[in-house]
Amino acid sequence: MLLTAVIGGEGATVYATERQNEILAQARLEGRVEVKELSERLDVTPETVRRDLTALERRGYVRRMHGGAIPVERLGVEPAVADREGQMATQKERIARAALDELPDGGAVILDAGTTTIRLAELIPTDRELTVVTHSLSIAILLAARPSITLHMLGGMVRGRTLASVGTWAERAIADIYADVAFLGTNGLTVEQGLTTPDLAEASVKRALIGSARRTVVLADHTKVGRTDLACVAPMSAVDTFITDSDIDPDLADEIEATGTRVVRA
Repeated sequence: MLLTAVIGGEGATVYATERQNEILAQARLEGRVEVKELSERLDVTPETVRRDLTALERRGYVRRMHGGAIPVERLGVEPAVADREGQMATQKERIARAALDELPDGGAVILDAGTTTIRLAELIPTDRELTVVTHSLSIAILLAARPSITLHMLGGMVRGRTLASVGTWAERAIADIYADVAFLGTNGLTVEQGLTTPDLAEASVKRALIGSARRTVVLADHTKVGRTDLACVAPMSAVDTFITDSDIDPDLADEIEATGTRVVRA
């Protein structure tokens, strides 16, 4: 694709691929790139930079972050829960608050393991009578003493990285329930691949959680959109509502909504 840009006051023909290669090289060199800095360095509009970053993310070279991007090489292994809790904290707070509107007045809900679902658990009104099913140790500890919550903790092998129960024990228990809403987290979300996560065992449990609920609501900040991880969880057609933050790329949000999934920007 050929783009025309004005650089230093003189018209110049610039190939988008050349500019994107330069952006990627800078990201790998510095570990992170910022939209504002790239706009000034390349003498193009911030919108052009954002389009370039989106193109690089879709090709799997970078991961969009607030105000910029990081190369995928920097992501490394799946971060532990404690390492992820402080990331995108403001956005996760907004997402969790928006998710409160999806809670039933009573009945049963499933809370998947994840830092945004942990925040949702913290925000559940103390006067709301709910049955909560979870495979997250962190969520179980938060809700165990709540008199208004009937808590069911799924057993199984606990993954130290996510503090989530996985395996056949957990999946057999999930098969015995049917909840009103399942609130899921995800590591990656694309129109093409749907929901993905780094661990095969955790993906299997997430799939089972989706199958045991009338509605599925996915909670994830905008940096997860456009990313694909190793293990496939479910296609976008399995997701009724996707709640993310307002920093999501509008074009990506439109693509997700075109699949039939309602997108809520918190």
